[in-house]
Amino acid sequence: MGAIIAVIDKGGKNATRTAVAMLKIFLEHKGIEAFGIASSKQVRIEKSAEALNSQNIKSSMIIGQAFSETIRTDKPQPIKLDNATLVIGGRIYPTTSKISDAEVFAQRLCQKEAVRNLFASEGFFAFAIAKGEKIIAGRDAMGVHPFYHGENLEFVALASERKALWRIGIKDVNSFPPGHVALVDRQGFQFKPVKTLSFSGVKPVTMRVAATELQKLLRQSVSKRVSGLREVIIAFSGGLDSSVIAFLAKNSGADVHLIHVSLKNQLETEYAKKVAEELKLPIHVYLYNEEEVEKSLSSVFWLVEESDPVKASIGVPLYWAAEKTASMGFKIMLAGQGADEMFGGYKRYTDDYLRYGSEKTRLILLSDILKMYETNFERDFKICNFHNAELRLPFATYQIAKFAIDLPVKLKIKLPDDGLRKLVLRRAAEDLGLPKFVTERPKKAIQYATGISKVLKKFARKNKLSMSEYVQGIFQTVVKEMMERE
Repeated sequence: MGAIIAVIDKGGKNATRTAVAMLKIFLEHKGIEAFGIASSKQVRIEKSAEALNSQNIKSSMIIGQAFSETIRTDKPQPIKLDNATLVIGGRIYPTTSKISDAEVFAQRLCQKEAVRNLFASEGFFAFAIAKGEKIIAGRDAMGVHPFYHGENLEFVALASERKALWRIGIKDVNSFPPGHVALVDRQGFQFKPVKTLSFSGVKPVTMRVAATELQKLLRQSVSKRVSGLREVIIAFSGGLDSSVIAFLAKNSGADVHLIHVSLKNQLETEYAKKVAEELKLPIHVYLYNEEEVEKSLSSVFWLVEESDPVKASIGVPLYWAAEKTASMGFKIMLAGQGADEMFGGYKRYTDDYLRYGSEKTRLILLSDILKMYETNFERDFKICNFHNAELRLPFATYQIAKFAIDLPVKLKIKLPDDGLRKLVLRRAAEDLGLPKFVTERPKKAIQYATGISKVLKKFARKNKLSMSEYVQGIFQTVVKEMMERE
């Protein structure tokens, strides 16, 4: 899949070298095979980024891609349209075995309701179309695919990672709003909503009916995400979310493997093995020590692009899982991100329910669902993409999110709290046939289950720093060193 960029030189100068500088930031990504750039009329693709500088494209507006193949139909971009060029990162479900996703998008752009047809696709994507004097850009409704925008006195630019914008001196970088398109020119960005999440009203529904509907939505989502795959691996904790995905993936016909990573001597590892045995699925277990946490931190911060202790705690085990996934030859990894925000999995939601009542808690849950792209998806996708492991998230669909937003809070959280939040998901899992020791087990967040959070606190104390000071120091050093590389 790789990464995409787009840039406009505000002064009307040739933007080719600027675009190439942005693309070169992805040289360290695993599996990069080609680089491409395009104006609105010309397309050039080369094996190296540097070779693009010698091409005869002269335009103040350039789009581009650093390409890596994930599935057989993936092809280098940009691609030529009738009167424009297109670059897109992402995937459409179900995938086709005949043409690339970029070609599918190109076909839909030729239809009458072009942009709306793109957003009607189920999947994750970010795209840029160079047409005339403008760029048309967009991002999927859930924001699963990372996409960022920013400008300074010289450039207006977009990229699937912040660091590509940092490279050309844009410091104020923001996430592209999910479900929106932007018209981009030398004056900046004009955003328009196309397909966004909103609250329609609480549905008066019983637990039985809600669980049945959720079951149906999850079956459809997992089936689409494994369609056409010979094998798939699942980031597996043994918890409710990953167990539901594993159960459904197995029943969809793919050769399913599980991957579990953790620090050594964690109780959760034995539990994950027990669930894998119950599901009759092979599990690959990789255990690490504290020194390996420290070694991984620099890479994780560079990929996460933030000095956030929680994101680092979650990012380290995901980094290990993606690295091992790629080394074993798997291309696609499924994971359960999004379920906790949608169905009230965190302990703090119970505290909110007790303190504020149902309506305020509903608003808090809605806010967290709308921010999942920034809190979860961007972090995890960038880490996996670095290893050329494509992350697919069955819970992160527009349909499931919309279903969750309109559910009564009482179908998610029970008072008094007994640790069994995500009530409707537990009921759906039980109805599917998952064992009670899975459906009735309290949640434990990954940063605690793997022991990473505890180790980071230990590192901070050892350096006589607060956690915030410790991670900020590493982040600033990493960014400085990496940005100074050519």
